[in-house]
Amino acid sequence: MFKKTNDADTPGDDEKKPLLVEPAPKVSPLARLRTYFLTGIVVTAPIAITIYLTYVFVSFVDANITPLIPARYNPETYLPFSVPGLGVIIAAFALILIGFLTANYLGRSLLTLGERIVGRMPVVRTIYHALKQIMETVLAQSSTSFRDVVLLEYPRKGIWALAFVTSQARGEVNKLAEEDMISIFLPTTPNPTSGFLLFVPKSDLIYLDMSVEEGVKLVISAGMIWPEPPKPDAGEKEKKKIAPPKNGTGAKPKSA
Repeated sequence: MFKKTNDADTPGDDEKKPLLVEPAPKVSPLARLRTYFLTGIVVTAPIAITIYLTYVFVSFVDANITPLIPARYNPETYLPFSVPGLGVIIAAFALILIGFLTANYLGRSLLTLGERIVGRMPVVRTIYHALKQIMETVLAQSSTSFRDVVLLEYPRKGIWALAFVTSQARGEVNKLAEEDMISIFLPTTPNPTSGFLLFVPKSDLIYLDMSVEEGVKLVISAGMIWPEPPKPDAGEKEKKKIAPPKNGTGAKPKSA
């Protein structure tokens, strides 16, 4: 009833038998075509979208600026075809001329007079001053809008969010705080133009090595596009690290 065990059936002999390697699964032609199609989309989509947006912008400017050019000075009057980008060139020269006039005394006087007139309009003055301050901040040459990329423990302990340092807090905010406060912008995903302005103690922030551009890409891609990690430097001081949560409540970052 029972099969007799032979010496050839011992476990030691089974281990000596060659292992069978399963062949790699074959990819069907349809799957290959699907992969090539998706790869083509990934490669061409950014280029196509960039070209399309550029075309829309140039067409919009041309349609609104070119008709303002007198017929005798408009090249399209003497050419059998339209000149693409003519409106953009005229707009650029107009902005340069306005900037030149504003830089001298007469231009500044006219600008001051115009701002005084706008300042007497209840609703318009609020919009104007807000837009002016935003444009001066974005286009300022002395400093960048975003300086550094940081990690902030937000919205609760154990959860970290990516934020951008905008400036050192000054005035009443920094005066009332017990330590140095940093103004940071906490963006939303995938639209980084909206978010929250937070004033955070400098000791609660972890400064990252990634650039502002890399941080913006990380936010827009919802964490799918990561920058290359920085190369270790023997002489560099070890950074503050994220501490693991304790008892499910989280913990603040500890110094190394």
